[in-house]
Amino acid sequence: MDDTTANRVPVNDALLTVNNIEVIYDHVILVLRGVSLEVPEEGIVTLLGANGAGKTTTLKAISNLLGAERGDVTKGSIEYRGTRVDQLTPSELVKRGVTQVMEGRHCFEHLTVEENLLTGAYTRGDGRAAIAADLDMVYGYFPRIKERRNSQAGYVSGGEQQMIAVGRALMARPSLILLDEPSMGLAPQLVEEIFEIVKQLNEKEKVTFLLAEQNTNMALQYSRYGYILENGRVVMDGESQALLENEDVKEFYLGVSGENRKSFRDVKHYRRRKRWLA
Repeated sequence: MDDTTANRVPVNDALLTVNNIEVIYDHVILVLRGVSLEVPEEGIVTLLGANGAGKTTTLKAISNLLGAERGDVTKGSIEYRGTRVDQLTPSELVKRGVTQVMEGRHCFEHLTVEENLLTGAYTRGDGRAAIAADLDMVYGYFPRIKERRNSQAGYVSGGEQQMIAVGRALMARPSLILLDEPSMGLAPQLVEEIFEIVKQLNEKEKVTFLLAEQNTNMALQYSRYGYILENGRVVMDGESQALLENEDVKEFYLGVSGENRKSFRDVKHYRRRKRWLA
């Protein structure tokens, strides 16, 4: 594919714009190379790719969490609502409406479910009544964790911990949630439940989502636009339905081939993949 296709972005007004960023760890390890993407307001956009493609690094670059891992954005810019934010602290970014749900959930295991949720409201200053109302809203979307509200988070299931993590992010009243690998380690039924809730939050609460996901089929079904990362670069992007129907995406990421398509192990696959990255 040519560079003009790889750099195409959605036409909607952008809430978030990532412009040609480069990320280096420990001053020597180049992880992202010229990544550009846009997330329209009230949209759901997905980052796709294999493990190690750069999805999590992209999210952490946006949320300014790279510093804790000795990573730096060395080129490019990140804008939120038209203002550069790549020099803000993570807490300042949360106050502006951007929050991240980390891969692996990262609940405070010694705290109760409800205490975990309330930690998400630590940057707010709009009073107890508003926080209580949002807590009720979270329980409305996640009735399962309402039943476990007084249980220690370390003793609830993986699916319930993922619900806690998303609910905790909602308690910050975000406009944009960066959701990293929501399906990881969950049964298929729970994965679908989580994605259905993401869809409802987008439609009813007008929360925008940028999600990184290895489950390509599920992510494209629930998102509107997708970017595919390979070795730290965007190699393909487009409307989600178009990506679902793309023969290369079917073969490389969905494991589906047409009658005359080669298998993953066929050398033609690797030649074509190399051409994508050229």
